[in-house]
Amino acid sequence: MAAPMRREILRLAVPAFLALVAEPLFLLADSAIVGHLGTAQLAGLGVASSVLLTAAGVFVFLAYGTTSVVARRLGAGDLRGALDAGLDGLWLALGLGALVAVAVAVTAPTLCGAFGASADVQDQAVTYLRASTPGIPGMLVVLGATGLLRGLQDTRTPLVVSVGGFGLNLVLNFVLVYGVGLGIAGSAIGTVIAQTLMAAALVTVVLRTSLPLGAHLRPQPAGVLAAAVGGFPLLVRTLALRGAILVMTGVAARYGDVTLAGHQIVSTVWNLLAFALDALAIAAQAMTGKALGAGNIAQARQAATTATRWGVLGGLGCAAVLLPLAPVIGQIFTPDQDVVHAAAWGFVVVALFQWLAGYVFVLDGVLMGAGDTTWLALAMTVAAVVWVPVVLVLSRDGAPLPGGFGSSLAGLWVWFGGGFMALRAVGLWWRFRSDAWLVTGATR
Repeated sequence: MAAPMRREILRLAVPAFLALVAEPLFLLADSAIVGHLGTAQLAGLGVASSVLLTAAGVFVFLAYGTTSVVARRLGAGDLRGALDAGLDGLWLALGLGALVAVAVAVTAPTLCGAFGASADVQDQAVTYLRASTPGIPGMLVVLGATGLLRGLQDTRTPLVVSVGGFGLNLVLNFVLVYGVGLGIAGSAIGTVIAQTLMAAALVTVVLRTSLPLGAHLRPQPAGVLAAAVGGFPLLVRTLALRGAILVMTGVAARYGDVTLAGHQIVSTVWNLLAFALDALAIAAQAMTGKALGAGNIAQARQAATTATRWGVLGGLGCAAVLLPLAPVIGQIFTPDQDVVHAAAWGFVVVALFQWLAGYVFVLDGVLMGAGDTTWLALAMTVAAVVWVPVVLVLSRDGAPLPGGFGSSLAGLWVWFGGGFMALRAVGLWWRFRSDAWLVTGATR
């Protein structure tokens, strides 16, 4: 059983890894394109992307919740029911995307101003954020469609669409920023176009699968409501997570534009590594959900244990690559040597905590696959409620956080890795050591 299990993890994880890593790689390129416009533009991108990723990221349950529901119904032999549930999620994604786009466009100055950055940085952030809002519906539809396909054990199609979409995004952004001369707004517009086309491509694939089976294509109010209710615990979980990440950006802004720009670079690389490790989480989620849908508890635990072990090893591998590159990565993004120096210390800290990140991300995926979302919401909320006040108090009046080797940015990431991520790890470990999550998944 061990060898087939490893092959199945690799079959799902490798395409998922390539698809997930495509996005942050092109975001790295976006940051480099914008960074060469100036430090204010790069810092503004950091503020705007924090707001934008939060506005869309709180609805990540559209991907992860859909994957779990679809996988469990597939495991139970109900392919039509799996597709119906996934389509309900797509309609929910479209509706939420339209509402969020309007809300963000109207409140952009207030949202960007909340970080306390300089006036120049705020102007750049508002410009980017408002230009990005038309792409929010596409972002959420991509989440929903990707979750549906992952639940069907298909991670290859999202890979093809991701690589094509983000490749187009990179070309459009370069042309619109420098060729057309639109500045930071050009980067946002290029991303909107790419996101919308990605959504259209994934929906087309879903429809080709659904039509022959007679799955319902029109929105079903009961099904859409069920998708919303089922995703609520994951929404709470994600709000707590995004709140902690927003606090990090706000604290970085307390230390000035250089630290904030360096934080944007470090965050972008952190996201790249997180997406890479999340490939194992996606494989574990899909396999756990399918096994529990079929009532095979032993297989679910074996998949979870194997994937978690690989997550820790993957984190160590990421650290081995990142650590020697820490002093030079920042030069890709900006010619400002002060920003490069600030980011270098942040990269050192990020590398040291990658093993813990791998453990947390994979266990998170396992419990999602089991549908144990209430526990995930509780554990994430507790971690945020404990961590956020401590960091805000310690950094008041711009005081560097302890343990940062004299670097404000390094201190912030020390407290994120050794504080927030460690609290998450304890909560996930406590749940995983029992059989409660297996019972939850087997009875849903």
